[in-house]
Amino acid sequence: MRQPDTNTATSRAERGKATVLQVVPRLVMGGVERGTIDVASALIAYGWNAVVASEGGPMVRELERAGATHVTLPLASKNPFVIRSNIDRLVKLIVRYDVDIVHARSRAPAWSARYAAERTGRHFVTTFHNAYGEGSFLKRRYNSVMAAGERVIAISQFVANHVASTYDVGADRLRLIPRGVDVARFDPDSVSPERLVRLMHAWRLPEDAQMVLLPGRLTRWKGQLVFIEALARLARPGVHAVILGAGDAAYRRELEKAIAASGGGATFRLVDDSADMAAAYMLAHVVVSASTEPEGFGRVIIEAQAMGRPVIATAHGGAQETITQGDTGWLVPPGDAAALAAALAQALDQDPTARLAMSRREIAHVRAHFTSNLMAARTLTVYRELLPQAAKATVAA
Repeated sequence: MRQPDTNTATSRAERGKATVLQVVPRLVMGGVERGTIDVASALIAYGWNAVVASEGGPMVRELERAGATHVTLPLASKNPFVIRSNIDRLVKLIVRYDVDIVHARSRAPAWSARYAAERTGRHFVTTFHNAYGEGSFLKRRYNSVMAAGERVIAISQFVANHVASTYDVGADRLRLIPRGVDVARFDPDSVSPERLVRLMHAWRLPEDAQMVLLPGRLTRWKGQLVFIEALARLARPGVHAVILGAGDAAYRRELEKAIAASGGGATFRLVDDSADMAAAYMLAHVVVSASTEPEGFGRVIIEAQAMGRPVIATAHGGAQETITQGDTGWLVPPGDAAALAAALAQALDQDPTARLAMSRREIAHVRAHFTSNLMAARTLTVYRELLPQAAKATVAA
């Protein structure tokens, strides 16, 4: 990578208002996008400038309300010709907004962002949001751009270990920054009874329902079929299970068939989305993350913990860093419906005293280690490593 133009970068930095461009495919609801907006908001609060380039999406308005700038570019495309054209588009964007740091959060746009940063002599940062599968040489080559940053951020120790061992990224460049949750939004005390009643009616839940919630897009590796089998094994007619997430229509039909054949007496709801996830967690007696493949982090877990809900997750990937067995939730082997059923029984049968104690531990655990403010502050620390003059100028101001 060509070294940044030190004289130009220093002159911008000394003004105390450095500019960071984050590059993502789209601004749809998801962990990558939520982190992008949280960091952009922190940059604005810090007195810097925040620009995000993506194909757009429902979260653009939230980004712009935070004071950041959004630029629409075809960055979700994996077409090599579009990726090449995006280099020129990003070069123009970098020059137009006097960008100091280019931060790529996904592989396809990262290729364009890397070469645009090189052409303009700007700093380049990447974030690994998962341990990407290797497969062929071409797949490994495609993934490798995420290891090309001057700083490479990993969202969990699980991901950091993968990056270090697979791409030989040393401690001089690798930074561990876990995802965070907005504890002002995900706060049990902030959810009014009216919000809970509204959601109960929308989901057709009786007032005395024992509700078990599995959030996550409808894709096989998220473990919805294992969840259905576990509830059949649990065999408790009073349980109401909500599978929350949109996805492939054919897979949804497969889930509907599995539900019809499951027996056990549990009532199921398949819900595409919810505009009030805090209320959704509050309604749940238990929240489940049943992924059959390791997740880089698992945002659902810390959101549910922030709301003081009992959580069951599969014992691999980032989940092992957010759950302490029996203390802040339960871990079960991936794909093991019998173990999941046993954990569900244990969680549902908690006496009120034990449930309250676990709830308090979970909330304290998240607020100490996994808030969006902590995540944003740690990311800004990485930016300041690359732009020490901007950090000094901001502090002096």
